Amino acid sequence: MESLLSLYENCRLCPRECCVNRNRGETGFCRMPSVPKLGRVSLHMWEEPCISGTRGSGTVFFAGCSLGCIYCQNRTMIPDALIPGGGTDLPHCPPVTSRELADYFLQVQSSGAHNLNLVTAAHFLPHAAEALKEAKEGGLNIPVVYNTSGYEKPESLKMLEGLVDIYLTDFRYMDPETASRYSHAENYPDAAKSALREMLRQCPQIHLEDGLMKRGVLVRVLLLPGHVKEAKEIVSFLHASYGSSVRLSLLSQYTPLPHLKSDPLLSRKVTKREYDRLVDHALSLGIADAYIQEGSAAKESFIPVFHGECLLNSSHWRNKTHMV
Repeated sequence: MESLLSLYENCRLCPRECCVNRNRGETGFCRMPSVPKLGRVSLHMWEEPCISGTRGSGTVFFAGCSLGCIYCQNRTMIPDALIPGGGTDLPHCPPVTSRELADYFLQVQSSGAHNLNLVTAAHFLPHAAEALKEAKEGGLNIPVVYNTSGYEKPESLKMLEGLVDIYLTDFRYMDPETASRYSHAENYPDAAKSALREMLRQCPQIHLEDGLMKRGVLVRVLLLPGHVKEAKEIVSFLHASYGSSVRLSLLSQYTPLPHLKSDPLLSRKVTKREYDRLVDHALSLGIADAYIQEGSAAKESFIPVFHGECLLNSSHWRNKTHMV
C-alpha cells in the first residue's frame, strides 16, 4: 500500500496532472486530500437495466471529482470551490481507510446487490485498488463496475487491471471548446479516447447473463441541450472505432440547475426532437444494441440524495435491442 500512497505525493492520477502533494494536505483541481471521502453507499436502481437489474447496483459514491462539469447533478458532494452550488466542508462525506472501504464493498455484496459500483473514484484510485484487493481476499465475488466521467489516464487505469469487470464510462465531449466551456478540460476528447482504449484492452468483450452485464464496457453519451451535432459525432466515432465491442447508452436526462438559469442552452432541458434526432442517427448507423431513455428523465427528483434514504425508480429505461 505504501507504494500506491506515494502516487499522491506528486499527484498525476488524472489528466489534470496537478503535481501537488496530497499526502501533505495540498489539493489540486479535485480539491480532495489523499484520504478518500464517501458521499453515499446504497443500492441504486437508476443505472441501465443490465447494471441495476431487479435488486439494484451497489453504488459507492466518492466525494470530489477530477472533471467538475458546471452542470454536475452530484453537486452536494463536490466542493463549492469547484462547482457553483457545491458543498462546503462536505460534513456528510466521511473519510475512510482502505480497510474500511473494503468492508463497505463486502457490505454491498451482503445487501444482495448485483454488482459493486464505484462512482467517481479516479482521484482516489490508490485506495480504491487496494480496497478491492482486500475485499476480494475477503470474499468479494460480484462483478465490479468502475463508473467514470471518462476523464482518466490509461496509466492510472492499469491499477485496476484484474480488479474491475465492467467499465461504465461517459463520453461527454468531442469538441475541445465544449469541454473547456463546460468542464474546464480542453483535453477531454483526447483523454477520453485514450482511456477508452485501455478499458477495452482490459475488458474487450461484453458478457451478459440473464440480462445482467458481467463483463465489458458500457459507454454513456449524455445529450446536452443544443449539442445534437456533437453527440452524433460521438456516437459515430464510437460505432466506427469499436462497433459491438461497446454497448451504448444514449441519455436524455440532462437536468438544468438554478445556477445555470442565465445560460442560453444549459438553462433548459433537452427537447424530444433533439433526442429523437440522436436516436435516429444511431439507427441510421446500423447500431442494433443500445439503451435509450423513455419519457421525461430530466427531473430533479431523480438526482440521488447523498444523505438519507435511497429512492428507487427504474421505470425510465428500456433496452432498445435490434432497433428497427
